[in-house]
Parts: sequence; C-alpha cells; structure tokens
Amino acid sequence: MRRRARGNRSGRQRAADARPAEFRGVRMVAAAEAAATRSLPYDAVFFDLYGTLVDIRTDEGMPAAWNALATAIGTADPTSPYRAAEDARDAFECAMALHEPAAPGPDYEPDVLPAYRALLPGLSGAEGDRAARALAWTFRRASTLLLRLYPGARDLLSSLRGAGVRVVLLSNAQSCYTRPELASLRLVGAFDRMIISSEEGVRKPSPLLFRRALALEGLNDHPNRALMVGNDIRCDILGARAVGMDAVYVHTAISPAGDPPTCPEAALSLPGEPNPDYHILKKRFLT
Repeated sequence: MRRRARGNRSGRQRAADARPAEFRGVRMVAAAEAAATRSLPYDAVFFDLYGTLVDIRTDEGMPAAWNALATAIGTADPTSPYRAAEDARDAFECAMALHEPAAPGPDYEPDVLPAYRALLPGLSGAEGDRAARALAWTFRRASTLLLRLYPGARDLLSSLRGAGVRVVLLSNAQSCYTRPELASLRLVGAFDRMIISSEEGVRKPSPLLFRRALALEGLNDHPNRALMVGNDIRCDILGARAVGMDAVYVHTAISPAGDPPTCPEAALSLPGEPNPDYHILKKRFLT
C-alpha cells in the first residue's frame, strides 16, 4: 500500500488553492470583520439580583415568620429567653439597634447575622455561629411569599461567560439570606464573583462599593469597560454612572415605586413585566 507523499494535497485543498486570489481575499476580510464584531465592549458585567435576575416577595411582619423563628430558637437553645415570638422580635430589633454605628452614613449596610446570634445566648463559638445562620434562613423562608428565577436569566449569565465576559453579582442584600437563596436557585456557579452589601458594610449607590467592585476586577482605571444591569434607577443606574460605568435599566414589578419604565441615563432600558426581556440585551451586546 503506497502512502501519500507528505507534500501531496487532497483534491479539496487543491480546489481551494485554485480559487481566484480575490475570492480568498474576500473570505479573509469577512473573517476579520466577524472577529471584530465579536469583540465585546465590556470586560465585566455587574448584575443586581432581586428584581433583575430574581423575582421575590417578602413580608417580614408576618406573625408566622416570627413564630417560626421563635420555634427555631427554642430548638437550638432551650435556655434562650427569646423562645416566644414577641420576645424574639423585641430582642432582634434591640440587637440591630445596638450594632448600628453612631454615624452610619446614608449608604451604610448593616449585617443582620449578629442580631440572630444574640438570640442564642446559651450557645458559643462555631456552634453558635452555625445556629445563627440556621435561624436567619428559617426566618427568611418563613417570610418569603415568592422566590423565582426570571425566565432566561441563567442563559443570559451563561452566554456572557461563554463570550469571555466576567459576570459579577453586585447586590444590596443580606448575605445570610442571599447566599442560601442563590444555592436554592442553583445560581452560585453562575457568577465569577459575588459582592453582597452586608459583607461590605456599604450599599449601592455608594461610589465606594462600585469602585471596590471595579478594583476587584482590575477595572478601577477603566470603568467604561464594565456594565451595570439593575432594576433601581438610583442605586443601580445613577450609582454606576457616577463612577463612569455604563448601565442597563430593567423595569420590573419590584422596581422602586415611582421609577419610570425607561431611564435616559441608561445605555439601554429593558421592559421587565411580567419578565425581563433579556433577548434585547443579548442582541445588543452579544451579536
């Protein structure tokens, strides 16, 4: 059996080489133009969570939620004096007040977890910390009326990451509520980084939080290479614009009352009821 010489070419290759040079040149130009088109304008996209990717309704005043918390306290620490719902609520609110700094500032974000920890005086160390997180999650679940991922949200995040864009969660939220919710929605692995205001001590629209997020992505000197997507004009859109970032506004049912359907300061405004139209964002930035 004779082997083809190393320098021999297939018939398909010879046919391609036989094409006119101008035809091959056109193909090369087209390929270059396609590559340029795929060059995205942003290195990172920061997403708000609630009202942007996730729909949620909560009622922290529900008696059932405080009853559930009191029951959980009694189970975790039978010696706790806060095993009745009214006592638990009073102690929680008192603990929150005690942990607030003297001059918190307009964008200060408290962490509610120490207040849950204060409800378990009979526990110490790591055991007490774990039990406090369990209390927080018990109360959150009991006070949540609706929690759902907007249709298309997971695909949007996946498409951005697949295109080489860093996807960052930048949320005004309580970590002890939000991290378990992200796990329950199977969203933990959807982000390259998660920045939650209660862990930072400051909330949007503070420039400090936006600049901290930009620095973590190596974009502090290039804020125009980052995009913010959110449903709150003051916190998400104006906050991002104040540090030089572009922003996409998503008007959903849980946007702040009074926020209009579109925002002139945003690079793009998306309709969001009953669900955000992420296809417009994908078409604008991924095609």
